[in-house]
Amino acid sequence: MAALRLWAVVEYDGTDFAGFQVQARERTVQGDIEHALEAVTGQSARIVGAGRTDSGVHARGQVIAFSADWRHGTAVLQRALNAVLAADVAIVAIGPATSDFHPRYSATSRTYHYTILNQEWRSPLWRRTAWHVTEPLDVDKMAQASRYLVGTHDFTTFGRPPEGRGDGVRTVTAAQWQACDNVLTFAIEANAFLYRMVRSVAGTLALVGGGRLPAEELPEMLQARNRSLIRQVAPAMGLCLTKVSYPVSEGVMQ
Repeated sequence: MAALRLWAVVEYDGTDFAGFQVQARERTVQGDIEHALEAVTGQSARIVGAGRTDSGVHARGQVIAFSADWRHGTAVLQRALNAVLAADVAIVAIGPATSDFHPRYSATSRTYHYTILNQEWRSPLWRRTAWHVTEPLDVDKMAQASRYLVGTHDFTTFGRPPEGRGDGVRTVTAAQWQACDNVLTFAIEANAFLYRMVRSVAGTLALVGGGRLPAEELPEMLQARNRSLIRQVAPAMGLCLTKVSYPVSEGVMQ
């Protein structure tokens, strides 16, 4: 029987991982899933992901693809993998993929959320998933500044392009803040992101919210294409890859 090509949606708490991409001596999301696949199917398999999240970054909608010799149906495979995987990573959906499906290159957009806990006292319940900022932040000013990000721009000021993979031009289709009590959430969607781009944007917008940077300086920062202008990079724990979108024909359900 020929190996099945499959996609899967993965959720994980990135706190105890050294990122998504497999490393020789560190625990990674890719490494854990590949070990689980080998334990369940009896064969080694290499997975590819839609995004190589950094150490400490979380995901609710990471998409992976892999091939496996499996004859018992995708629901059984999902249950078997989740029985083997540790508690901080789970397969939340799985299905058949076309032979040419690639989680990264087939994607049309990605959405990240960044969460800030904006209050004086720390919260043990939020410490793994939100950046604790004690100074009061003006979310309206942050929302105003985030509008400058929408559109097609060179984001080199805010991130680094992959080596040998083109320039820093990306198209942001949405960038907005929501506030619920002391929890501020930034949602940003783009066709692709540069390395550290979302965390640099979130850190910069926090400076705006704290009154340390005028919102009107965002266009100048974009035009400068100068990474040294970034004064604050938000920490990893507040960042979550929430969705990767694909053409309907790919059949990836989230």
